[in-house]
Amino acid sequence: MKNAFCSWSGGKDSCLALYRSLQDSINLVSLFTMCREDGVKSRSHGLYPDILKAQADSLGANLVMRQATWDDYEETFKDQMSKFESEDLDLGIFGDIDIDAHRQWVHDALSHTKMNVLHPIWQESRRSLIEEFVDLGFEAMIVAVNTNYMPDSFLGRIFNKDLIVELEKLGVDACGENGEFHTVVTNGPIFKFPIELEISSIIKNGSSSMLDLSLKTR
Repeated sequence: MKNAFCSWSGGKDSCLALYRSLQDSINLVSLFTMCREDGVKSRSHGLYPDILKAQADSLGANLVMRQATWDDYEETFKDQMSKFESEDLDLGIFGDIDIDAHRQWVHDALSHTKMNVLHPIWQESRRSLIEEFVDLGFEAMIVAVNTNYMPDSFLGRIFNKDLIVELEKLGVDACGENGEFHTVVTNGPIFKFPIELEISSIIKNGSSSMLDLSLKTR
């Protein structure tokens, strides 16, 4: 059994890639998320560390976070790859679908290690992937949108097949692979318990609109 980390955005693509990997008897050790230089939120999806930690706990994994500016992002990422190798991890799981530059960056970032790179959903139909995600019973919420592509009224929407149709009618890729939107996964067949979230506010910055989310208190 191979020990692995998953490059974790908190969203649907990395989650589906992880699900596929776990069906092949891969042992998930850690989720790895890059954060902003202040460590307040994740770099890609703007999630607070306690939300990412709740996801990791529900998936039975460690959470590893590293802080970086865009200038030292690659250096920090590569440093963590060396640390994972020293911890006897065998491979990294990544949720890239079909953008060659992203896939090449990942391979370059691990090239100084002996770890393998796994892309479980690489070059599959975007539409079939998002339908598989929904059919498997995963739950995901749209947490950020690029308003050049779609209105921020889609923020907070839960993924289902009706939403897929709505997005495609707008001319938006249903996987958001071109940066149209980002998601946060809150439940699914590999989660031990659901992640309950509350919307605190909407943060707008130019063409970017993002939900400010918090864990629901009981």
